[in-house]
Amino acid sequence: MLDNLAGVRDRVLDGAGLREGETLLDVGCGEGLIGFGALERGAGHVVFSDISDDLLDFCREAADELGFAERCTFVRAAADDLGAIEDATVDVVATRSVLIYVVEKARAFGEFFRVLRPGGRAAIWEPINRFGSEERTSGFWGYGADGLSELAERVEGVFREIQPLDDPMLDFDERDLIRLAESAGFFPVNLELRAEIRSLDPRPWDAFLHSSGNPKIPTFAEAMDQALTPDERERVIEHLRPLVEEGRGVWRMAHAYLVATKPSA
Repeated sequence: MLDNLAGVRDRVLDGAGLREGETLLDVGCGEGLIGFGALERGAGHVVFSDISDDLLDFCREAADELGFAERCTFVRAAADDLGAIEDATVDVVATRSVLIYVVEKARAFGEFFRVLRPGGRAAIWEPINRFGSEERTSGFWGYGADGLSELAERVEGVFREIQPLDDPMLDFDERDLIRLAESAGFFPVNLELRAEIRSLDPRPWDAFLHSSGNPKIPTFAEAMDQALTPDERERVIEHLRPLVEEGRGVWRMAHAYLVATKPSA
C-alpha cells in the first residue's frame, strides 16, 4: 500500500510541475504524504490543510522531526472553504482522494482557483467509484451470486441505504472533474483516466469478512448480520468463502489524474 501511495504522490507532484522554491497547498493533507514529498523536492513552503486537528498535529510533529517546520504552515480548513488562505498566494494546489468526501465540489474548485497565483496549477488524484459500480453491486463485492441474488441484494441494500448514489464518493466521474475545472476558470485542463479490470487476488476469509469498502460503510460481516438470518449467512459463507480464498472474482477500479492551470492573464 505504501508503494502504491508513493506512486500516487509522485504522479501528483510530477503533474503539478512543482519547481524549487514554490509554495504548495496540500488540501486534505491527512498524514502529509504529498506535502512532505513536495518539501523533499525543494518546495519553498507547504501549507498543510485538513479538517482534522489530529492529522494537522501529526503533520506538525512530523515537520519538527524532519527539520521542515520553518517551511510549513498548518491550517484547519475544508476543501470547499479555504477562507483562511489569501487569494493568489500559492503556486500549486494538490489533493489525493479528497473530492470524494466533498459535497460542494464546484465550490472546492472555485477555492482552488482563488488561492492560486496566475499560472498556478491544481494537481488532483481521485478514484472514480462510478466505474464498475453496477457490476460490483450485482453480486457480493465483485464475486458472483450464483443463485443467491436475492440474498446478495439484501446485503447490498445495507450499504446502499447508508451510501446512496448521490453520496459524494459516487456522484461524479472523470467528465465531471473536467467540467468542474473548466467552469471554475482553469485553462488548459488535462485529465488522464486509468481503468483496470482484473482478477481479484486471493484473500484470507477473515480479512474479507471484516473489511469495509470505504470508511463510511460497515464491514461485510456487519452487513450480513443486519440483512440475513443465521441460516442465510451460512449459505452465503458456504458459497462465497472459496471464491474469496481462491481469488475467483473481478476487480474493477478507475482513477483520474487531473492537472489544471490558472491562466496567467
